[in-house]
Parts: sequence; C-alpha cells; structure tokens
Amino acid sequence: MKTRLLFLPSLLLATSVAAQNTYFSAIDTSKRIQSIEGIIVSGLRAKDAPNNLTVTKKDLQVKNFGQDMPTLLEFTPSVVTTSDAGAGIGYSGLRIRGVDASRINVTINGVPVNDPESHDVYWVNMPDLVGSIESIQIQRGVGSSTNGAAAFGASVNIKTNDLKLQPFARMDLSGGSFGTLRGTLLAGTGLLKDRFSLEARLSEIRSDGYLDRASSDLRSMGLTASYFANKSVWKAVVLTGAERTYQAWYGTPESRYRGDSLGMLDYAARNGLSAAETQNLLESGRTYNYYTYANQVDNYKQDNYQLHFIHRFSPKLELNLAGHYTYGRGYYEEFRNQDDLAEYGLEPVVVGSDSILSTDLIRRRWLDNHFVGLVYGLNYQWKPYLKFAFGGAANQYTGLHFGEIIWAEFASNSEIYDRYYENDASKSELSSYLKTSYNRNGLDLVLDLQYRGIAYQFLGVDQVSGNLADVTQQVTYHFFNPKVAFAKLLGPHQLFGSFGIANREPVRRDFRESTPENRPTPERMFDTELAYRLQFKKINAQANLFWMYYHDQLVLTGQINDVGGYTRTNVDRSYRAGLELEMAYKLNDKFRIQSATTLSQNKILNFVEFIDVYLDEAPYYTQVQIQHGTTDLAFSPNFIQTIGLQFGPVKQLALGVQTKYVSRQFLDNTSNVARSLDPFTFTNFICNYKIKQNFAQEMEIGLMVNNLLNALYANNGYTFSYQYGGQTTTENFYYPQAGRHFLLKMNILF
Repeated sequence: MKTRLLFLPSLLLATSVAAQNTYFSAIDTSKRIQSIEGIIVSGLRAKDAPNNLTVTKKDLQVKNFGQDMPTLLEFTPSVVTTSDAGAGIGYSGLRIRGVDASRINVTINGVPVNDPESHDVYWVNMPDLVGSIESIQIQRGVGSSTNGAAAFGASVNIKTNDLKLQPFARMDLSGGSFGTLRGTLLAGTGLLKDRFSLEARLSEIRSDGYLDRASSDLRSMGLTASYFANKSVWKAVVLTGAERTYQAWYGTPESRYRGDSLGMLDYAARNGLSAAETQNLLESGRTYNYYTYANQVDNYKQDNYQLHFIHRFSPKLELNLAGHYTYGRGYYEEFRNQDDLAEYGLEPVVVGSDSILSTDLIRRRWLDNHFVGLVYGLNYQWKPYLKFAFGGAANQYTGLHFGEIIWAEFASNSEIYDRYYENDASKSELSSYLKTSYNRNGLDLVLDLQYRGIAYQFLGVDQVSGNLADVTQQVTYHFFNPKVAFAKLLGPHQLFGSFGIANREPVRRDFRESTPENRPTPERMFDTELAYRLQFKKINAQANLFWMYYHDQLVLTGQINDVGGYTRTNVDRSYRAGLELEMAYKLNDKFRIQSATTLSQNKILNFVEFIDVYLDEAPYYTQVQIQHGTTDLAFSPNFIQTIGLQFGPVKQLALGVQTKYVSRQFLDNTSNVARSLDPFTFTNFICNYKIKQNFAQEMEIGLMVNNLLNALYANNGYTFSYQYGGQTTTENFYYPQAGRHFLLKMNILF
C-alpha cells in the first residue's frame, strides 16, 4: 500500500516522506522539480478514497472548448450542472449529491474561493480557468481540514499548472454555435538556471448564449512565477477575470417553456405584463428572456493573488505558508418598471394637484470587496508509520454594498449616482487543525480535529423586501469539526470508511432579511461513508454508501419573517442517503467504457410549507401552513447515471460519447410533481485528432456536438405559490438548455 499523505490547509505541502527522503540539493534538477511538485500535490489532495475523484489536465483538455468549469465537470459522479444562458457559458453552477454551491467548499491551491458572505462560487468571474489548471479533486461528503476550513457537503480542490522544465508556447482556438469564440495564449520559460520559471496565460471568450440576449464577454489572465532553492520553494500565482454578461436570471414561465399559448396569456394577465412584454413572451419560443433593456448586464472584475512558501527543515519536518488577496468589484444594472419612490427613500413628485408615487428607473447594485488571509501548515514525520500535521488559517473579508439610481423618469429629490442604500460588511475567520495519520501493514488510520471561529458583522441600510431598512447585525460562531477515517488494502481490494461532523453558518441573505431575534441558526451535518474498491488490470469498480444526516438544515419554506423576508428556515431533521457505483473497463488499448450511478433518498422529516394568501379586505394579506410530513429535498434527484465510451481506432484519433440521465427534481420541498423539473437525458459527442506536422510539437483539432440527440430539457428552475379567492396559483420558471449545437477547436503546442 502506498504511503498515505497528510495535507495542509494552505495549498501546497504535506508530503509523503517515502517520496521525499532527501534534500532538494542532493538530487538532480528533474527529480528535484518532480519532488517539489509532489509536495504541492500532496498538500492539496485528500486521501485516495472512493468518494474522491481526480480530474486530470488531460481529461480537461479533451473536453475544453471554452465552456465554463461546471460544464466541464457535468459527467463526474453525483454531479448536476446548470447554465442560465443555456449553453454552458456565462452564469453556471453545479450541485453534488444535491448539495448546492453554497455548501460546496472550493479552493485553488488550498486558498478559499467561496464568497465569504453568500458562500457561493461565481465561476463566471474566473473565465477559462481550466487553462491554468493541472488537476481537480472532487470530494463528496465532509472534507478534510486541509480542503479548507468550511468543507461541508462537498469539496472541489483545484491545483494550478505544474512547472514545465522546457520552454513552450500554446495557442487554443475554438468557436461554434451561438456566436461562440474563444482564444487562449499560454507560454512558459521552462526552468531557468535551475531556479526560476515563469508562465503566463491570456484568454478571451465571447458568446451570444442560447437564450435571447444572454451574451457573455469574458476575459482573463493567469500568471505563475516560481523560485526553487535547495530547501525552499517560492511560488506566486495571479488569476484575474473580467465578465460582462447579459442577465438571464429571470427564467422562462412554464407556459412559455411548454408552448401553451392560452397559458401564456393567462400568465401575462396575472402578472400585469405590458403589450410589448406579452408580445415578447408569445413570439420568443424556448429562447425567451424576460429582460429587454439593452444594458441589463452583470459587470464584474476579480483579481486573485497567491504567494506560497515551502521550506524543508529536515527530511521529517516541513513548513507550508500561503498568503492570499482577492479584490472584487462590480455591479449589475437593471431597468425597473414603476417602482415605488418610497422604496428608494424618495419623496413623491407633485405635479399640479397630483402626486406621483412611482417611476420607471435604472439602478445599479454594487459590490466592492476585499478578501485577505494566510493559510499555514507544519508537517512532521515522527515515525515511518506515524505522521502529524498542524495548521490553520486566518482570513479577513470586507465588503461595501451599495445601490445607485443612474436614471429615473421622475427623479424626485435624487441626484445621479446617489446611493439609495449602503452598508459595510466584515467577516473574520480563524481556524486550526491537528491531523494524525497512522499507516502500517496495509491499514491506514486518520484522525482530523478542527476548530473554526467566525465573527461577522455589517452596518448600514439595505433594501429588504422592497423597503429600506437598517440591517446592522453582528454574530460570533465557534465550531468543532472532527473526522475519523480508515482504509484497508487487501491485494486488489480496498475498504474505506469515515465519519465526520461539519458545521456551516448562515449566508448573508439569511441575516440581511431577518433580525437577531428570528435569524436562523447554523447547520450541522453528520456524514458517514463506507466504501469498497476493486482494482484489476482491465477493470476498476467501486461502491460507496453514504449517510448525510442534518440537524437544522436551512431550507426555503415560504415563511415570511417579521421584516417581510422569505428567508431560509431551519428544519429539525433531514438527510441524504445513497449508493454510488462507479466502473471503468478497458477492453484493449483502443476501447474503454466508464459508468457512474447514484441512487439516493434526500428527505426532510416533517416539512411545513407556508403559502401567501391575498384578501380583498383588511388585513389584505396572511399566510397559511400546510403540513406535508416527510418530503423530498429540492433539487436532489434520486437517480443519476452517466455512461461514457472512448474509442481510439488509430493513435492520432480519439472518439468519445457520453450520456447522462437525471431523474425528476423538485423545485421546492413539497414533493409536488407539479412543481418539478422533468427527468432528462442528453448525449455529447467529442472527436479529437492529432495532426502530424513539422512546425510544432503538437497540433490537434476537435469537434464537440453537445446534446447530440437534440433533447429539449431544463436543468434548473424555481417556483412560488399563492392563494386568492380560494384558489391556489403556482408559478414555475425554468432554464431551458440548448438543443443540438456544435463547437470546433484547434490547439497548437510549440
């Protein structure tokens, strides 16, 4: 059994002593560099357990035609991806085992990526990130402390490019349906004087999107500089991104999605659509986009800076440090039809004897934020079979949130760029862990103990449920997250088991739309994993049982709190339980088949729904409760299956077909089929061909046909219901995905 590794919370470090038993100066350059990169890998990776999956650079390059990261990962086990624009470019996301993005911990080189307030990851802020990636590890369930302090329902751990010993230059070009164009330039110096290296990437991606006006203009840059000493490594990483995307957030009303003309007219009447809006609804087809204002855009820039330091004091003792700073700023702009002036703190406009109380306007909602911190780790190999790791992190976030009115039909007492709301937020985080690994006679035991402390506060005014309100709050949390794991190797057989406890604090919206008296409490999860793996020359197979039991999971119930907000509510008991099956069979050097199946139950015990009731007389509005008993968690399919075939008839040609099936997903937590996403299946085809030539090291062309069989489906949506006149009305909205479409690429390596 190969030696197990300890990992560090920062990125980098924690290495197998078996692989690193000499000083860097005692080995030749090639081996020294390999040794250094091995330290980096081991510091980022969790143990080779069945609930972990590593996606290599080769895997990514085969699929990379310029689409977003979630789209490139859509065929990995237990993963469901989404795309607002419908073609995998722009705003996109992923769920793992039904766990949403706010509960998936993402790191790049060990540095946290999740927004400290929303907990989400906005992949659109990091366009073409795959061009700077060496590998990605996806860990399902509670993560290790070295995967980040907030590893909750799943973890995605990204490692940037390894050092190339020789100089190189690479050009990647792609384009296709919906006006999609992508250009990437990547170049590196190789190793200079056995000490230095520099690598840079420039990327631009443009797409019209599948939905009307859902365009994307994405630009990014990556830069890595390294210095290798005899016992130390310095590595600086810079990742910048700028995105301008036309909004497709509204979704498509169910009647439009299903082509129901009478239903569309009813929808337009119920929701007060104008004649022009109704015409747009009736004539647009599956590509419908509610937004028609020319500058209805999201405009954001983000810069990520990392500095890593590794030092080996002795063959047994290593120090790992990583400093990081992220600066993000931008806004989304939107046209608002007949908003009340009072919602913006504006006075009525008096014209003669009339008072104007509402106006058309254009507003921008801004975020200007800074995230800085240090992650560290100290690894000690006490005995050949016993290792210790101590580490932690200290992070500080500050964010300025404000809104501007840049135009109004009736400006009242406002001036251009007046801020109608403004609030400051700060969030401090301290964490530390102690990790012990014991490996002897094919038995591997791990004990991981982590503490995490959080202090979060914001001060000022924000818009809550259409009204300006003082949102000043502060809160402090202390979490203890233990985890134990074992692995036993018996020839080609491996047994694995783990138990972990994880805690997750509420997100910004939970606080902003509540008061200290009614705000939700943190979530807690108890995760049990038990797996078996079989490895032979031609076939690998594994089965993983999981039980993720939640206490106080935060879900939407429809309940309105005392400030009028539809905030998430703690439910006492809920769980995710299932079986993951994976298999890979290599028939010969030319043919390979892979499959992954997830069977699960995802339940809330004793769910209570709240529905708005509108009345014709005072108090004009109330809510009713509906007891549903045990229900399904929203967006948690019970069955996911992927099948992939890879065929290489000749050395230069690689063909691949991948099919995915996702069972029904409910849009809310009521298990109501009328509020759900239909099951869907889609198939992608990929062809890559390496051209023999003399002017470059490698030249490759490729063709991808997405949704080969032209399936019409939606992979995301939302719903709300209300009662009036004794009748219940449900409004479902969907995000349709593109039918059959094509992308071409050409990659040249010099």
